Formats: sequence, structure tokens, C-alpha cells
Amino acid sequence: MKKRVLAMLLASAMVAGSLAGCGGSSDKPEASTEGKESAEKGSAEPEWGAYDELIANIKSETDLAKREAMMHEAEDMLMNTWAVIPLYYYNDVYMQSTDVEGIYSNLFGFKYFGMATAPGNTLSLQVASEPNKLDPALNSTVDGACLALLSFAGLYKYDENGTLVSDLAESYEMSEDGLTYTFTMKDGLKWSDGDALDAADVAYSWNRLVDPTTGADYSYLADGIAKKEDGTLDVAASEDGKTFTVNLKAPCAYFLDLCAFPAFYPVPQQYIEAADGIDSNPGAWCLESGFVTSGPFKLTEWKHNESMTYEPNPNYYDADKVSLKKINFMLSADDTAVFNAFKDGSLQFCDTIPTDEMDNVVNTPEFRKIATLGTYYSGFNVKSELFAGKTAQEAADMRHAFSLLVDRQYIVDTIAQAGQTIANTFIPEGMLDGQEGEFRVNDDAYTYPDADHVGYYDPEKTEANVEEARKLLEGVGYKFDDGGMLSPETPINITYLTNDSEGNVKIGEAMQQDFAEIGINMTVETREWSTFLEERKAGKFDFAREGWLADYNDPINMLEMWESKSGNNDMQFGR
Repeated sequence: MKKRVLAMLLASAMVAGSLAGCGGSSDKPEASTEGKESAEKGSAEPEWGAYDELIANIKSETDLAKREAMMHEAEDMLMNTWAVIPLYYYNDVYMQSTDVEGIYSNLFGFKYFGMATAPGNTLSLQVASEPNKLDPALNSTVDGACLALLSFAGLYKYDENGTLVSDLAESYEMSEDGLTYTFTMKDGLKWSDGDALDAADVAYSWNRLVDPTTGADYSYLADGIAKKEDGTLDVAASEDGKTFTVNLKAPCAYFLDLCAFPAFYPVPQQYIEAADGIDSNPGAWCLESGFVTSGPFKLTEWKHNESMTYEPNPNYYDADKVSLKKINFMLSADDTAVFNAFKDGSLQFCDTIPTDEMDNVVNTPEFRKIATLGTYYSGFNVKSELFAGKTAQEAADMRHAFSLLVDRQYIVDTIAQAGQTIANTFIPEGMLDGQEGEFRVNDDAYTYPDADHVGYYDPEKTEANVEEARKLLEGVGYKFDDGGMLSPETPINITYLTNDSEGNVKIGEAMQQDFAEIGINMTVETREWSTFLEERKAGKFDFAREGWLADYNDPINMLEMWESKSGNNDMQFGR
């Protein structure tokens, strides 16, 4: 039996769950007697315990071939819920003045501005609107990560070639069994206020990341680290603060990548614990400018929803390599205003390009396009009232129908416009498999993708796909008139939640039109960035705009985010 067939059987078993549904908003069709009897067999939510168990097993599996097969199995389980609707695979496009040098990015969307050079030693740029969180442990956005990279340092970092290099650590040693890492810290490290920074700060910060009172979305990234009897991580700083030791549960090929990820950056314990409001907000210590940092720059002025100003940190260990005297961030989600500021020279870098300007800039020397590892997608809240009264399989069939209606080619050609590849699964093309190969390449155990089997579905929108969508909806109780439109007896009303940037809104509107072709009424609701993030995380939506850039190059990163306990599990699986 081929592995994919086995995974399909496992996925079918998962959607026969028994958890209770709640939340969301929708008008529902009147269920037939058959439908009511079916609904009594279980709830609309997929049973998620098997998925959680599989992810835990993947993290402890030492046989790399078996581990890869298990990750394929986990992706099958995820995709067969149809709650995650991939649209396209990311690449990163932005505008940069030709007289600015030294800015670089990596596969994970991280942008490094700290060593840039610019005329007058001043750099003005835009990466997003008002940041949601500046605490590295609490941030879960790409723009927040870029700001963390500017203000803080980790044990390791990525250089301009995308290679891991030492940062606060001078070197490391790994035990023969791959379970123990011992880092030697650089000499003379300091916080921006001049206080010493050492291994004890790293130990404190890593334990703070996993402390439930911190509420870090990314706490699950530390699951591979062993724990002591008291529940804290099995990490230790030497008495002189010179070495930091970490014990793992199992060998981890991407462990140094975690050491370069902002959630693991050390933060200043004395200022965190002394901050006003710390009892109710773990990030209270960095809500305004002037907080203590460890990286090349420190935030000296913050006009909320308008601008941020960063100046060099004289106590940064590599301060002599910093040439910029000031970095000014424009905080805005108005794509047109940002682009106009770039055109008139007010900005030297902008991370957003209006849809109607893409054709005009794509061949200019200021236009940059780089590869990234990530997926732009939309997602359903599995607890939404949209699926009330349905079984888990019926809810999955409804979501499958929605997916079949989306014209991804139109979205890429007319809105994204940067040559993105249409997505037919969640894990992006180019991601490695943990065995020095690519995850999405056929082998003896897996035949996806290939010429005869393009994936979980054909992402091209065709009339056959539209007809299949109608049949799926009819199968769960919806009625259609002779023209193929939903009957007024069984309407579908759904909301789509997105942040208020132009491109994301236009993608929502494109899907709105796709769904309207068979009579589904979708309302596009916009929120400013921070509000959008909080509502999405809390499950206050039916259907929402989503995107995920990998934190490191291993498929488990795209899969562990869907564990029940994960703070990034926006679809509310297992909640």
C-alpha cells in the first residue's frame, strides 16, 4: 500500500471527531432528517489528538527516513480537513534605492538592516504598520522579527549569504550523540545600558519563553529541549556566565537555526520584572521607546502608528561595524502613500508595492525579488457556526467546496503579480526533508507530486471544479436552482477577516467574486494590523487571510504550528 493511501485513510478517521463547536456567524440550511441523524454522530470539528501525537512522535524520531514519512502523513492529515486553503508560495518583493547597500534577507523573510550603508548615514524605510509586539519572545510576525533583529542579538544569526554564523556565542561544541550543545559566549558582552550580558541571561530568556505565564505563541519551538523535574528546560549557565549548556530530547538537525530565531534571543530580566503592568502583560517592558537591547540599534523614539527612530547601540559587541547613525521607520499600511514616499525620495526602502504599480516597477533597478520559504493561504475556523449541525466530514466537504471555487491563477496574475507559484499543498516548494533532499520530491514511499498526481487537488479553476463544489455542498444539505445558484432556502453567508493592506483586501474581494458565482455571500471585513492579529488568534472569524514564512528549513515547522497547544494555531484545531 502506498503511503499516501494510508494517510488518506488516517485523515478520514480524523474527521469523525467528537469535540463541541462554537463561535463564528452564518445562516445555515435546514438539515434533512438524514443530515440530523448524521450530525448526532459527532461534531463539526476534526478530532485532533492523533495529529498532536504524531507531531510529538516526529520530534522524537531519530530514523530520518521514517521521520520524513511521518511528516508526509501529518501534512495529509492537515490538508484533508480542508481548513487550510493554500493560494500561492511566497517570494519577497520590495523596493530599495540604488544608493543603499548592505540590506539583506533570508529564506524566512527576515531582513537585516543593522549593517546597511546609506547617504548621510541615515536610512528611511517601511516594513509594515504599527508593530504588534516588540518583545522577541512574544512576537509572531515577520515585521516584528525584522525589528527584533535590529534591536537584539542571539547565540547565532544568518549572514548575507544565508549561512548561520556566531553572534553572541563565540563557538559551540556538540556531544557525540548530538544531545548536548555547549556554547561559549563572547567576552565583554553588554546590554545597551552597559550592564554585563552573559549565559545566565540566555538561560533565563529560554525558560521565560516556555513559561505558561509568558504566553508565547512560539513556546512549542522548545519542545525538543529536555526538561528538568521542576518543568524548566534542561539548560544551564556556568557560574562565570561564560558557557551555556543545552540538553535535547533527541538529535535536532535544525537546532542552530532555533538559536538564530528571535524567540530565543536573550532579554533583560531586571527590566522585564521591574516593568509596570508586568502582571497582566509580559511585554510591558517594551511598549515605549528606550527599552534595553543587545543588538546593533536601540529604539530612541516611537510615535505610535506614525514612526519609529532607531540609533546605534554603543555597547553592541560589533558596534565598530555599524555605519548608520539613524534608521527611521514609516509605520503605515497605506500601500499608495508608502510607494509615493519611496518615489519622492522620502523612503529609501519599502516593503510594499501597490498592485497597480507592479508592472511599472518590475524591470527597474530598484525592484528586488528574492526567494522565500512560505505559503500565502486562507483558513477556516473549524469552530465557526458556519459548520454547526454538520459532522466533521460534512464540514470538511464544505471547506473543500470553497477551495475548488478559488481562482488562484487570477490572484497570482492580477494581484500578487510577482511570478508566484500556485499552491496545491501547505508545505512550500523547495523545503528540505531533513535528509539533504527536498520534501516535495518523489521517492519509493511517496508519489507526490508528479505528472499524474499534482497534489491534493488541481489548483486550476475549471467548470468541472465548480460543478464538483456544487455536488459537495448538495451532499451536506444545500440546494441549488436550475441556474446552478444556491437556493434562498439554504443560503451561505460567511465573513472573511483580513488586515487592511491593499493586496490582502483585493485577494479577499477576488474570492468573494469566486464564491458569488454559485450564490455564496461572503463579506470582507478589514482590521488594522494589531487588531487583526488578535481577532484571528482568538478565533473571532469564519474565514481569514493567513500567511506563513518558515522559521527554519524543515517541514516540521510548517506542521507543529497546528498542534492544539500552539499559539499559531489560528484554525483552532483541538481547542
